[in-house]
Amino acid sequence: MIKVAPSMLSADFAILSEELKSIETAGADLLHIDVMDGHFVPNLTFGAPVVKAIRPYTKMPFDVHLMVTNPGDYVEEYAKIGVEYFTFHQETVPHIHRLVQHIKQCGMKAGIALNPGTPVAVLEDIAADLDMILIMSVNPGFGGQSFIPNAIKKVKQAKLLLEEVDNTSAVIEVDGGINDITCVPIKRAGATVLVAGYAVFGASNRAKMIEAIRTN
Repeated sequence: MIKVAPSMLSADFAILSEELKSIETAGADLLHIDVMDGHFVPNLTFGAPVVKAIRPYTKMPFDVHLMVTNPGDYVEEYAKIGVEYFTFHQETVPHIHRLVQHIKQCGMKAGIALNPGTPVAVLEDIAADLDMILIMSVNPGFGGQSFIPNAIKKVKQAKLLLEEVDNTSAVIEVDGGINDITCVPIKRAGATVLVAGYAVFGASNRAKMIEAIRTN
């Protein structure tokens, strides 16, 4: 089943609790939360205090995407908040296996994200331990960017890799430029979780857009 994870980065922060209730009512499966440090990516968003503050306002599982240089420093903090997926960037961590195991020991699902220029092959020796592979279909740092078509090929490669290591329970997520049109080839390639920011929060009918992304 395809799941849709609206990106909180595109919400109206002035009425954030209302925005979360809106997309939950509209049928969103997860809330994608982009944590940026202004160092690994050229933008600064929000951290654990904000994520903790919004936790009581929605029952949606939290899908936290750490675009930071030191993701290992935040594992226990996000676990206490009640995060489901803790995803970090392969490009930031020298000891990936250790961090993946720590995330799982803290009760969360472990994901690894890959920038557009990072090949899927770097995950060959850790794929069996992952709960998620996140393929970035834009360069991370800002919302509203155009979809990079090469992500379709990378989704296919990720699917084959997970099959080769007999880890078909892991999900493949795609983040960046997803809407009711770009979602089609991505789903055909094997993606099972689609992150959509402006496409959902900017839609006049959010429920209709979420359903279109899920079913088109």
